[in-house]
Amino acid sequence: MVDTPLIRFIKGKGGNTQKQIEMETGVKIKFPLSKEETSIVIEGVSVENVTRASEKIKTILGEAVKSPSLDYSHFISLPLAVHPGLVEKLQSFQNSIMGNLNNNQGKQGCDSNEGTSDEEDYDGPVGGDSCVAVKLKVHNNDEPVKMKIEVTDASVDPRVPQSSFLSDLGIYKSIFIKPKTFHLTVLMLKLWNKERVATAAEILQKVSPKVIKALEGRPISIKLKGLECMKGSPSKARVLYTPVEEIGGEGRLMRACQAIIDAYVEAGLVLEKDACQKLKLHATVMNARHRKRKRITKKFDSFDACDIFKRYGSEEWGEFVIGEAHLSQRFKFDESGYYHCCASIPFPQSLED
Repeated sequence: MVDTPLIRFIKGKGGNTQKQIEMETGVKIKFPLSKEETSIVIEGVSVENVTRASEKIKTILGEAVKSPSLDYSHFISLPLAVHPGLVEKLQSFQNSIMGNLNNNQGKQGCDSNEGTSDEEDYDGPVGGDSCVAVKLKVHNNDEPVKMKIEVTDASVDPRVPQSSFLSDLGIYKSIFIKPKTFHLTVLMLKLWNKERVATAAEILQKVSPKVIKALEGRPISIKLKGLECMKGSPSKARVLYTPVEEIGGEGRLMRACQAIIDAYVEAGLVLEKDACQKLKLHATVMNARHRKRKRITKKFDSFDACDIFKRYGSEEWGEFVIGEAHLSQRFKFDESGYYHCCASIPFPQSLED
């Protein structure tokens, strides 16, 4: 039995791992034809050969589940996108950055494609087009025509410097977090089969009483203010986030999150390196890792956020109640636009809850 996300580790790049196993053990490995099947077949001329191949595959799978190449599939999230006002603020933030920082690009000429190498990410300035089409009709070809055209771009915010193109800054639409998925991350998980997902969902339900106790049975609210870089400087930012401050400063939210983490560590669903990391609650707004690579010739592992910090470095995003915790699935979304919820537990909404 081999779960779908792990099959590629047995195949290897270009099928090299599979070929090596087959050559060394004298077997033939057959993979399932659909993603719904979770078993591979090992055919050999003897039990010994098949057993040797099976042991090699088990070793590969043991290394694969700890490998950075196996991406996180799920995470424990505290949804913030349930607050419409916050979603609107985030959308305005993105529109402002995409419109203002790219304004100079339109001024270079209407036929210029510079800075639009990421075809899927960049849709042009948000809030207006700097190009104007004018059709002239001249009755007498001998008469000279004079025109004066003034264009005012209402989308430009004078508070934001207009010094650079988006492409030069390494900023593309894809690196912004989708407002409808805005959240706080408590714990990342690698759940590569249905059994592990079911176990993770059960753990979240069972830890609910401890979470409520940590919250002292009272609602919990947070304040989001400003921006910070996860690592590096604003000129070479990789992750841009807004810090989280618990209203009241009692530490109840951190204790509740730690109760959740401890439950998953005890169940053996957390990798050792993740279990040792200190929890830092934050709400990501931009992440260079999400940049789409299609048609981008220049490789970016960071982006220049200096202009963004000048305007939003001390932005008041607001105060918000945390209503629940989710076991969320990455890359899959519900009708609301938020990550698919595999399980959830409620937080106290009032003193009577």
